[in-house]
Amino acid sequence: MIVAPAPSGQKTTWTILEVLRWTTGRFERHGIESARLDAELLAARAFRHTRVELYMHFDQPLGERELAEYRGLVERRLDGEPVAYILGRKEFWSLDLEVGPAVLVPRPDTEALVEQALELLRSLPAASRVADVGTGSGAIALALKREHPEAEVVAVDVSPEALALAQGNAERLGLEVAFALGDLVEPLAGLAPFALVVSNPPYIPSGDMDGLAAEVRREPRLALDGGADGLALVRRLAAAATRILAPGGALAMEIGAGQAAEAMEILRGNGYAAVGSRRDLAGIERVVFGHRGE
Repeated sequence: MIVAPAPSGQKTTWTILEVLRWTTGRFERHGIESARLDAELLAARAFRHTRVELYMHFDQPLGERELAEYRGLVERRLDGEPVAYILGRKEFWSLDLEVGPAVLVPRPDTEALVEQALELLRSLPAASRVADVGTGSGAIALALKREHPEAEVVAVDVSPEALALAQGNAERLGLEVAFALGDLVEPLAGLAPFALVVSNPPYIPSGDMDGLAAEVRREPRLALDGGADGLALVRRLAAAATRILAPGGALAMEIGAGQAAEAMEILRGNGYAAVGSRRDLAGIERVVFGHRGE
């Protein structure tokens, strides 16, 4: 099966523009929502250009080596591999992060959690201690450290592979974040109290996992599967965070569409006050938060 343009008797050369048009159409027929963007990102890698430079070199003819490399990348995308894994990178909060199959691909939706966390931090002392539970690539922890450099940020994950990748991102970006291996808040007991705990826990109901898009199913199940109703880890963290939060300290968590009302009740049931939610750019209640009682 041909998965990308190749020279033939009728067509001996391909330009960048022709390849992009062909690939975009193929991706669209395959049901890939970000067809044009994905085609451009893969072309930028294969043809050694930035995306802007692609537009400046639309008429550039491509050699067989370049086409062969691009065909390989396109085939991986058609097989369901996320573009971020193919490229090994993903931008989040203007940070260039290394990513891989051991971590969830950072998404724009999660920037709503960063925004809420920063809003909460503005009401706290500058040198507040912050914990990012289930850090994955380190996206949230690193974004908070960059925007609030005085804060002492500790990032936790149960996966050694994820933690190593997050630590590498911190070192490469020159952001001083501490890392701890373990389940939820267990590694943080000796560092308590914390002024803020943030988390993007798994929140997809187990029964929905098999129906996810192929590229999402490539991401670690540990970071996606939230139990029967998607809120198992939300419940665990809401209860556990009370043990490490300072009086008046806050917990903020990302949740899935339609989960906000129940997630806020979980917080109230664990004694949190001033419970609220925040919407993402699509208008979905994406973040819930509350303060530990004094």
